Amino acid sequence: MTAGTHGDQQLVTRLGALLGPRHPVAAAAVVTPEGMRVASRGTGFDADFEIGSIAKAVTGLLYADALARGEITPDTSLGELLPLGDAPAARVTLRSLSTHRSGLPRLPGSARPWRRTFALWRHGTNPYGEDLEQLLDQARRTPLGTPRSRYSNLGFELLGHALARAATTTYPELVRQRIATPLELDRFYVPGTADELRPGALDGRSLRGRPRQPWTGEGIGPAGGIRASITGMARFTAAVLDGSAPGTAALDPIAPFGAGARIGAAWITIQAEGRPITWHNGGTGGFRSWLGLDRSTGTGVAVLSATAASVDRPGFTLLAEHSRTNGR
Repeated sequence: MTAGTHGDQQLVTRLGALLGPRHPVAAAAVVTPEGMRVASRGTGFDADFEIGSIAKAVTGLLYADALARGEITPDTSLGELLPLGDAPAARVTLRSLSTHRSGLPRLPGSARPWRRTFALWRHGTNPYGEDLEQLLDQARRTPLGTPRSRYSNLGFELLGHALARAATTTYPELVRQRIATPLELDRFYVPGTADELRPGALDGRSLRGRPRQPWTGEGIGPAGGIRASITGMARFTAAVLDGSAPGTAALDPIAPFGAGARIGAAWITIQAEGRPITWHNGGTGGFRSWLGLDRSTGTGVAVLSATAASVDRPGFTLLAEHSRTNGR
């Protein structure tokens, strides 16, 4: 790991002021119509971070792209693509999964989430190590609740693997073939095990600075298993803004999602200072991330940290500052 700061010095300074000492290893990217600026501290540009649930936004793009390719329809059910038998989850449609309205819980009860949360807190262990067959077994034993707005990690895990089956590949390969390679993202990948981490993969830390195991696992990939460098996130942000990324229809909100928000395929839209802001955040045992877009001004911001403290407020602040400049 390279100490010190790197990149655009004005952004380095602003990043330091916004993040403070709680985030010693962090990076940010700002994309505007004039170009791209990146900055990091505590590490170099070749390091990759866990981006957590921003992976859901990537899966949302892949869902919209699969629709455009004719590989699926909004009413395609999970049971048409994944071997779920006559389990209730087999009846769930891909459209309902993409907007968190499937009736599936956040996590399956059979995964014993409270025990896993305790192990993460006490020992820093990875709570999401399932392979695909283990994930499917959990899904087969999960009852459906009322179809309503309810954030579901399980739902997006199943959605991503169903999209991969529709494309006759695996989720990591789907990300590589349709996102990372065409957009020339230098570091943007889905490790299935800790052995698949690339040189330069950062170690995450808790709020108190304790080490946390990497969140790897075949099952979690589509909902929270992607790693990316800040330069990869900058290029990804630019491609989503200019429409060169696949499936950008995913950003368009189609359903309510909580108080004052609407959702497309994973991407959340809220009003901030009179402008619609499209965004998603992410968190794992040792990382936090935030990605936001002001599509009206062509401005985007990504913030990544290797510490488990929220970066949402700094992200929104950076985006607002640069949106005002570009909106004049």
